[in-house]
Amino acid sequence: MIGVLVVGSPGPEAFLTAFRKGLHEEGYNEGQNIQFDIQSAEGNAKRLPELAAELVRRKVDVIVGFQTPAVTAAKQATNDIPIVMDAGDPVGMGLVASFARPGGNITGMSAATAELAPKNLQILHQIVPSFKRLALFLNATDPFRKPFLEHSHLGADSLGIELKPIFVNDVDELASAFDTAVNEKPDAAMVQPSLPIARAATLALDHHLPAASLTEAFPQAGGMMSYSADYAELWRQMAFYVAKILNGAKPSDLPVAQPTKLNLVINMKTANALGLTIPPTVLLLKAA
Repeated sequence: MIGVLVVGSPGPEAFLTAFRKGLHEEGYNEGQNIQFDIQSAEGNAKRLPELAAELVRRKVDVIVGFQTPAVTAAKQATNDIPIVMDAGDPVGMGLVASFARPGGNITGMSAATAELAPKNLQILHQIVPSFKRLALFLNATDPFRKPFLEHSHLGADSLGIELKPIFVNDVDELASAFDTAVNEKPDAAMVQPSLPIARAATLALDHHLPAASLTEAFPQAGGMMSYSADYAELWRQMAFYVAKILNGAKPSDLPVAQPTKLNLVINMKTANALGLTIPPTVLLLKAA
């Protein structure tokens, strides 16, 4: 039995599709030689600890954590059941001891999300050279907000950009958070990926804000751009870890992997609606 723990916002459908594909490639098919127990907090991260505890009570063979809050909750729930993660900055977050020797019961994939924040700002600045103030929307319930904010500050400082962090405590606060941000007159925005991405994309366009996030789901939902890991490949690789564990491997013996492929995605329709022209240098990067 594979326990899957998700926040639920953004939805896990794309993750589950890629993850199931990876398991199929490893010889595991749902309903034949494996079963899923999917627990979703439906956007309310405060529910994750109880859902993680439920998976432990059900004695699943492995827990798959989709996004950092889910992995953190799973880690707090068990030291024994193997956990395969999709998380940002797992060493800095204290989820593993190191990439090469994770130790404990957790391994999997690091999306390098925090480390890619400065590159997103650099590309955003190439598209909007005049921008000087950035609204950074952070998920207050996600512990990953700390390294994401730190790396975003580094990127902003290197470009001479003033960064205004805006903490969103609940998914229902996102609209009012954008209203608050607009009062500060930002020139652009960046959104932490564990916030409701589709809603954030719509709000950014409504407020005429060029915006980036570190997930392809953002421009696919109408946001302007993302520079991030190839998440479909990353999630497929998580299935490789699960298969290894089901075949007897210990998480502590499986080094944490980082993405080998990065994608720049630009929503040209949104850029046109914002009156922006994508520079040739950015288009070349997109084609690389």
